[in-house]
Amino acid sequence: MRKTTAQVDPFTREIVKDSLIAIGEEMFYALARTSMSPIIYEVLDYASGLTDNKGQLLTQGNGVTGFIGMLSFMVKETLKKFGPENLRPGDIIIINDPYGGGGSHLSDVGLVMPIFYDGELVAFSANKAHWTEVGGKDPGSFTNDATEIFQEGLQFPCVKLFDEGRLNEALVEVIKANVRFPDLSLGDMWAQVAALRTGERRFRELCDKYGKDTVLASIEYLLDHGEKLTRQELKKLPKGTFEAEDYIDDDGMGNGPFKVKVKVTITDDKFICDFRGSHPQVAGPINCSYTGLVSAVRTIFLAITNPSQDINDGVFRPLEVITDPRSIFSAERPAPVSIYWESMYYGADMIWKALAPVLPERLTAGHLLSVCAVTLSGTHPDRNEPFLIVEPSVGGWGAGKGQDGMRGQFCIGDGETYNVPVEIAETRYGVMVDEYSLRCDGAGAGEYIGGSGVIRSYRALTDNQFVTATFGRHKFVPWGVNGGRDGSANEFYIIKANGEVDGPFGKYARYPLNTGDVVKLITATGGGYGNPLDRAPEKVAFDVKNGYISLEQAKEIFGVVVNPETFEIVDFTPERKQRTKQREKA
Repeated sequence: MRKTTAQVDPFTREIVKDSLIAIGEEMFYALARTSMSPIIYEVLDYASGLTDNKGQLLTQGNGVTGFIGMLSFMVKETLKKFGPENLRPGDIIIINDPYGGGGSHLSDVGLVMPIFYDGELVAFSANKAHWTEVGGKDPGSFTNDATEIFQEGLQFPCVKLFDEGRLNEALVEVIKANVRFPDLSLGDMWAQVAALRTGERRFRELCDKYGKDTVLASIEYLLDHGEKLTRQELKKLPKGTFEAEDYIDDDGMGNGPFKVKVKVTITDDKFICDFRGSHPQVAGPINCSYTGLVSAVRTIFLAITNPSQDINDGVFRPLEVITDPRSIFSAERPAPVSIYWESMYYGADMIWKALAPVLPERLTAGHLLSVCAVTLSGTHPDRNEPFLIVEPSVGGWGAGKGQDGMRGQFCIGDGETYNVPVEIAETRYGVMVDEYSLRCDGAGAGEYIGGSGVIRSYRALTDNQFVTATFGRHKFVPWGVNGGRDGSANEFYIIKANGEVDGPFGKYARYPLNTGDVVKLITATGGGYGNPLDRAPEKVAFDVKNGYISLEQAKEIFGVVVNPETFEIVDFTPERKQRTKQREKA
């Protein structure tokens, strides 16, 4: 962005700033309202926004928090490849290369559009959305047993979809011939194009109204102001170096576990996250690229500093992310990445784990962490047409200082998204939803208890269906804080029509289902906070009444004896009485 000498009064600056944010939001809703796939219009697995002409993020309408930062990397990759001199009005670039700006997996397809005003490149509109299909060896295009990127679908290496307004028909034909559901994928592509053009139109209208120089000066202020606010919050954080380590279950190919680690250094000016020493990239598709890691770190950084702040690249100027090349956090071609979130979100979670003890007002105990993604394909019983379910799962979040964990929420990377409603699932797909309930297993005990995971069961209504599920934190469960107990594992079972039960599994590719077979998906309960013997007795009794814990757990874990009929408190165990005396003395 060229520096401008325009003098802009503070009221106009604020109006332009809020207008830019509104443009990002309008782009977001335009995409949802014109898309073809439930993964977009129901789940909201996409992001959209504006950058300046250097690729610095100005505003982003977000469903998936894990996309924070990916739009700017896409634009910077576009500038790197084409340069400003080779971009023209009407150009739209398509990119999903995970290693070169895409940042996630091939299913997340990005579009970038340069915005010109009076012949000058002034900004970009960009979005990234999960297509139901981009081809590859498996329906849904992401699987947990891919061994190289070429098995995971079509790669768009930053090429022009539109050249000065002219559609690249050959590219569209290639897409149509290589995806299993071309109407959905191409329909979503056109929805993305509509959103980009909305952003372009609104930005040009803003320049018409206030003048180009005023808008550009306001953009400089917006970025600088974002940095200023973050630095103010940074000064309030505890200073020093904080470390954490964890283990990723496996890579989907039977290898693992894999040790990962972080060292977080906080000063008045810098927030440095050093992941060096984590495991090298692996054979299976859990690898993530450096762009993905940065986006995950940005998510937790924003939660720690100022979660209500409108995001732009100025906000993240004090943030520094370091990792080894070709690590599990910075994979390089041709490493598979289709279930990249199984490492990416560990990047955020370890920073969370390192800082939760010193920031109890901001950070809770561990949560389900995994997207717990499911793809289920087969033939619809009524229409005799192929169907494909692609969706994440909700689960439990950890407890925090003064609060129980939230129940039935998406993981940190999914953010403000939703799952597919039962009614839509049963209408559009060849399944019956037998159960959708809270998982009340008593895990995550503490003074404040971890939030419950959920149980969701799909019953196959036709033969020859296949389910692929990727449930991380299957072996290494959500962690407790300050004496709180750990949560439970993400897992799933197959209950066959003859009553046979297979499982539990963490990852499984293409498990066959026939009519009457059930896949039972069970997500984790979050970690607890504080000693369970310190939980208020009336809360323990209320937990029993609500079915969150059993009578036995109330007594054995929390030290409270509850009447099974009236749910009144009858007595306390010796351990609890002793703990109460210790607290009173303290």
